[in-house]
Amino acid sequence: MRFRNANNADRKSIEGLIFPILESYGLKPSPESTDSDLADIESIYFQNGGIFDVLVNEENEIVGTVAVHRTEDELCELRKMYLSKTARGHGNGKRLFSHAIDEARKLGYKRIWLETADALVEAKNLYTAFGFSPFEGPHQSPRCDLSMVLDL
Repeated sequence: MRFRNANNADRKSIEGLIFPILESYGLKPSPESTDSDLADIESIYFQNGGIFDVLVNEENEIVGTVAVHRTEDELCELRKMYLSKTARGHGNGKRLFSHAIDEARKLGYKRIWLETADALVEAKNLYTAFGFSPFEGPHQSPRCDLSMVLDL
């Protein structure tokens, strides 16, 4: 498995990975709002001081996604961290997370925050294991009920 930059041509494959995962946890995809960033990955992420990378398998299929989005000069948001069921249980969640943290540091960010839903138990446990702590942040997404932050 390897990482590569996502591009706008990946949109359907990325939605095909993310949306069923959300639905499996009882969360509703929202391409008009929370997930509208997938409509133009290149400008929303790369042209704004962030990244959007995908993890691909040997067949070049997208099995994971992770993004870092610029919020302020030294603050970024972890977004779109998802992993297919077939890629889970092999340390790939930790790989996605470590990759995002490393990229955020390379980009000069000092702090990273995220929003998640309590329903995403595995993700929440991973964030906590990596040192994220809850904070009273903005809940920009209606499907999220928890904000977490990590000083880099």
